[in-house]
Amino acid sequence: MSTETLRTPLYEEHIALGARMAQFAGFSMPVQYSGIIEEHGAVRSCAGVFDVCHMAQFRVFGFDAFDLLSELLTNDLSAISALGAAQYTLVCDEDGGIIDDVIVYHTGDLEYLIIANAANRKTVYDWLVSHRDAKHGGDGQAREGMVEIADESDRTGLIALQGPRALDVLAQVASDGFELPPRFHIAEARLESLPVLVARTGYTGEDGVEIVCHASHAAALWRVLLSFPEVTPCGLGARDVLRLEMGYHLYGSDMDRGVDPISAGLGWTVGRKKERFIGKEAIDRIRAEGPSRKLVGLVVNGGIPRPGYGVLRSGVEVGKVASGTYSPTLATGIATAYLPVSHGNPGTEVEVAIRGRVVGAVVVRPPFVKHTSLSLP
Repeated sequence: MSTETLRTPLYEEHIALGARMAQFAGFSMPVQYSGIIEEHGAVRSCAGVFDVCHMAQFRVFGFDAFDLLSELLTNDLSAISALGAAQYTLVCDEDGGIIDDVIVYHTGDLEYLIIANAANRKTVYDWLVSHRDAKHGGDGQAREGMVEIADESDRTGLIALQGPRALDVLAQVASDGFELPPRFHIAEARLESLPVLVARTGYTGEDGVEIVCHASHAAALWRVLLSFPEVTPCGLGARDVLRLEMGYHLYGSDMDRGVDPISAGLGWTVGRKKERFIGKEAIDRIRAEGPSRKLVGLVVNGGIPRPGYGVLRSGVEVGKVASGTYSPTLATGIATAYLPVSHGNPGTEVEVAIRGRVVGAVVVRPPFVKHTSLSLP
């Protein structure tokens, strides 16, 4: 197996900007440029641009695409029957374990685009293909009418433009006649004459878009967006702080295959009226019986919590930090942690062990930051 570090189409752009690089999901990615605090502030107050070309992209199309995805995804796919609609959903195994969290876009007649986590690219692709093949004899042979599953990850780029001024910038680079899609929708567009898909989605809690383009066009679009003084290049460090302030989950930290949607606080992504999908029986059972633990938010006083730090109640460890950071918006430490349900009610006081000392914390219900441009009408 190759251990070569991968590069996105924007790698040279990051080097030219002096970004601090680090490996993430097998890719050399920018952690920060000017600094995490400054980049975070730019997104909360103005606009920031992120390289997310490392994310996996799959195109699923064919007569039975809806039926196949309905069986493999937890949410109710019929809710995005309108062309251009999008949905956050999960891929679960038979035990209800979360294989990945994805966004699925209804991009055409009998066609869907799935954006998955980079680290789960092969797992999700193999899961899709194996279940598609099982419906057609299980021998892996192509047959007429079979759903096509295309891994577009290496051929496409993905750039996120986020923040209160993001849509103003987008309007200045979009071709005449472009209509901004509603939130959680996607639409074809031309930016600086280049064909793209503009999705009104993001991972920061601010309004903005994610732009799907051909990989060969990514650098040109990146430069155009950065030509606006309102736009700041942002790395994964700021992105992680922004998403945690909103209580957005990170796969591998807040959830994995050993966690079910109910315990993770993602029960809303499970279609209650769906008669069938992989993991349904296990998830329904956990919902009925109640989980033994659940993911909660913590506001921490006097330190910065990090993943793996112990969470204590009356001096006894009852859980560990899943995600943790310093929130510039709140000027305090914030975290998520899996705690026994009995300790997970908002207002419950706990402690976090940070570098040899114990500091106080209180359980809260995320999001930690309540008011952003995304919360506006």
